[in-house]
Amino acid sequence: MPADSFAQQAITTTFSRKIYKPLRQAIRDYRLISPGDHIAVCISGGKDSMLLACALTLLQRISDIPFTLTGLSMDPGYLPESRARIEHNLDALGLQTVWYQTQLFQTVNRETDNPCFLCSRLRRGSLYAKALELGCGKIALGHHFDDVVETTLLSMLYGGQIQTMLPKLRAKNYAGMEVIRPLYLVRERDILAWRDACGLSFLACSCEFAANARRENRPETSKRYEVKQIIARLEQENDQVAKNIFNSMKNVNVADVLGWHLGAQRHTFLDDYDR
Repeated sequence: MPADSFAQQAITTTFSRKIYKPLRQAIRDYRLISPGDHIAVCISGGKDSMLLACALTLLQRISDIPFTLTGLSMDPGYLPESRARIEHNLDALGLQTVWYQTQLFQTVNRETDNPCFLCSRLRRGSLYAKALELGCGKIALGHHFDDVVETTLLSMLYGGQIQTMLPKLRAKNYAGMEVIRPLYLVRERDILAWRDACGLSFLACSCEFAANARRENRPETSKRYEVKQIIARLEQENDQVAKNIFNSMKNVNVADVLGWHLGAQRHTFLDDYDR
């Protein structure tokens, strides 16, 4: 492994309080890493996954919990310049990864209704399968605090349900595989600050749909972006809004909700109303 880059060092110095400390807290509070784990850290080329790979590489050296890391990168059909930028950033950050090729973009580009959902589902399944092939029992993804908050609000506004993005979960169709999210407590603004302070430029989504939107200078129109903007506006008046949304998922009082379910078993407030 090459010597630590300035960007790696900054995680434990300049950004220790904003990034490294909350990452370690999430790992501890949610029991994300256990002794002997072999973790595939999925490096997509974006800022979040690159930061995650750097932070876990640093943590592995000092942690009293022994674990193994394998960088894992899928090439879903990148243009040569996109692949080259990812490889340049990997070298600059002193990271190593296992590359494998798929035709994901080719498949997704034929979808017109909801290409992003299809891309996410196919990408996740492919990563599960490859991680298992490499002997990994966990994959680490770069979802951060703001992703969690946005998912919570998206579920309410557009899904008609109360649910969130959990810090870890077991894969339903891949026995022995678990997803962990070590950046669960890290704010996106701090990841952006780390990126800018280190003078880094990462890959945005490079699928055909995103590339066309950038070429035509079209504004972002996804529901997630709309929710991100709503939260940003609310935080201008109350900087606790995002934290309150996050904490609401830890303080659900089932005595004050109309209904809830655990698996297929459903309940309503009427079940015990007359007792």
